[in-house]
Amino acid sequence: MTSSKLLAVTYDADDPGRAARFWAGLLGREVIGDAFLPGDDTQVGLRFVASDPQQVVAKQQRNNYLHLHVTSDSEDDQQRKVARALGLGGTHLDVGQLPEEGHIVMADPDGNAFCVIEPGNKFLAGCGLLGEVACDGGRAVGVFWSEALGWPLVWDQDDETAIQSPHGGTKIAWGGAPDAPKTTRNRQRFELAVSGGPQQAEIDRLTALGATILETAGTGTVTLADPGGNEFTVTAR
Repeated sequence: MTSSKLLAVTYDADDPGRAARFWAGLLGREVIGDAFLPGDDTQVGLRFVASDPQQVVAKQQRNNYLHLHVTSDSEDDQQRKVARALGLGGTHLDVGQLPEEGHIVMADPDGNAFCVIEPGNKFLAGCGLLGEVACDGGRAVGVFWSEALGWPLVWDQDDETAIQSPHGGTKIAWGGAPDAPKTTRNRQRFELAVSGGPQQAEIDRLTALGATILETAGTGTVTLADPGGNEFTVTAR
């Protein structure tokens, strides 16, 4: 029986090597190859690839599909992680957060938003250092990804959903439908690897769940869109 494993969250980046070094320094991981930070059964991998020139826009104009949540164990630990991020080339980011909110919003050197979460956050308790991948999208998108990856829904309320590997670790959450219709390709996407059978059988399974085929590359990578129109790739291992 075919299935898909989430290999990485892939980012388009102006400087993939710089972005990978930032996240390796912040998360304590090793960079493999040009700009790949492998994950494991409980922590999602990250990959950074060169931006398509047609997709390059000013950082302040980028509408990111997702952002990462980094957890902390104490107030001192939260401040240490913020200081480490700044030392690695990150910046503070104003997205309209309120002063009383406990999380600290930042951007990596490529302009990708992320949050350093306050200690005591119950939703991310036990999720590890990379606690959450927070995405735009309604319930249908979360349900699709639960079935696509075989990860159970651990939150399903109103239009918000979250899934988590059966092994625990990083949660992937969808906070509801995006504010505006999608008009350009996302700068972030999920990268899947097929296991347990032929790639075409897995493509057929994913389309039966509601995915749409967008492009089949000569390299063997197929690009699809989930029910929310968000691109993702499927590669035969």
